[in-house]
Amino acid sequence: MNILERLDASLQFSEDERMLLDSVSELCRRQIAPRAAEFDRTGEFPWENVRAINELGLNAMFIPEEYGGAQLSYLCYLACVRELSKACASTGIIWATNFHAIKPLVEYGNEEQKSRLLPRIAEGGLASLAITEPSAGSDATGMRTTVTPDGDDIIINGGKTFITNGDVADLYLLFGKWSEIDDAKSAISVLVLEKGTDGLRVLGTEHKMGTRASSTASLAFDGCRVPRANLIGNPGDGLRILFGSLNRSRPSIAAHALGIARGAFEDATDYINERRQSGKRILEFQGIQFMLADMASELMLCESLLWRIAEFVDAGGRDFGVEASVLKQRASDAAMRITTDAVQLFGGYGYCNDYRVERLMRDAKITQIWEGTNQVHRQLIGRSFLKK
Repeated sequence: MNILERLDASLQFSEDERMLLDSVSELCRRQIAPRAAEFDRTGEFPWENVRAINELGLNAMFIPEEYGGAQLSYLCYLACVRELSKACASTGIIWATNFHAIKPLVEYGNEEQKSRLLPRIAEGGLASLAITEPSAGSDATGMRTTVTPDGDDIIINGGKTFITNGDVADLYLLFGKWSEIDDAKSAISVLVLEKGTDGLRVLGTEHKMGTRASSTASLAFDGCRVPRANLIGNPGDGLRILFGSLNRSRPSIAAHALGIARGAFEDATDYINERRQSGKRILEFQGIQFMLADMASELMLCESLLWRIAEFVDAGGRDFGVEASVLKQRASDAAMRITTDAVQLFGGYGYCNDYRVERLMRDAKITQIWEGTNQVHRQLIGRSFLKK
């Protein structure tokens, strides 16, 4: 058993969680991984994978029981993200986005909202988190989408871009500025927008370098009218809710990145154990051993931090924003380095799509960009040391 396998074996899951993880691993081996290359080639949304995931009831793991779920630990959730992402990075982020978008509703929604909306996700619905705009990426305060009260309704005008699941979602967690509040930070508010709402238009989807089967859409809101009952919290609570939700989604992005990295590492290790040069297996050369040692060490350190933060959250910890930034930044940088080195270890074959390391290298890049660019995370980490 190598060091990464020992780390996996040390994780403490309940019996139900172990059974679920075994089912996820089997699904990935049998169905998701074999189809990943074709979905990447065509860019087609992987509905077959979504249906298979729903047959396992995976959405239920982050929905409380009283709303139709079967809630499991955050540790188990992150392990599922890593496993799905190792098999198919597109499928991993499609499913993880359900958690990113719905967890704020679980945490901050009122009883009526949760009773009305959460069962739809527990039953297998897709969710989307609508924050980014052409003028508002890392700086959410620059968003221009407006939400305007109108009696018992709210009217939404504006647009969003780079929205994962944006063209397929059943529910959208949408952030915009409350028209009656002037301050850019204080105005940010959040509400739930439902599929089929008049005035909601999908303008198109992006053609991307990686995670090509995960749809990334641009949306327009032309006088969308939603009930005031869909507002989460009060007008102006959006920034607080956003920061609270990002603390949970950033470790999720790290798990996504580490799944990609783990897949590339395992493929490269198998290849250099078999491939021979000058009468030796490639792994017998000392320079290659050093290279592999650096990859394994980085994986182990990042995964150790991932599981530590998961256990902290499961124990009720809430103040882990800087730790989440450290994890997201280090894990995504590691994924890019490890997938690049995996391509190098395959030599010319690694540059061709006959082997999946080429795809994994493309898939890894986005993890350094979304949920806050790594430059922003470095700024957040450094800023935390300013003396008050």
